[in-house]
Amino acid sequence: MNLMTRTYTELTQIPDYLGRYRYLRLGGKVGEETFGWERYLNQSFYRSKEWRDFRREMIIRDNGCDLAHEDHPFGSGEVVFLHHINPVKVEDIVDHVELLMDPENVICVRKRTHDAIHYGDESFLAEFEYVPRSPNDTCPWKL
Repeated sequence: MNLMTRTYTELTQIPDYLGRYRYLRLGGKVGEETFGWERYLNQSFYRSKEWRDFRREMIIRDNGCDLAHEDHPFGSGEVVFLHHINPVKVEDIVDHVELLMDPENVICVRKRTHDAIHYGDESFLAEFEYVPRSPNDTCPWKL
């Protein structure tokens, strides 16, 4: 699969969460350099009002769910990342290319999903399967 042809529309047609993860998985290695000393560029961009507004719109679009999958809602107070479906490079940020804020090129993810996409495998993701909370679930004597 050509990484530069992946889209949000195509991703969301995959019915299962694991299938969506497999579609996005990059297979990188922990410690591999991405932006290196130019990391300040992407950090500056991700702190901009333009990006924050765009991010808020995408969270709404994805119904507050990890990989826009209804069975994986974000928890209260959980940090939501936007993952670029087609990775961005330093020159994309410098040139402020359309790809940066294209709704077809981003998906909402939680941190552990983002890390699994970049550096993990399915076993890493399975460790963190979402389990809905229920009343008294931490107090067995109250069940």
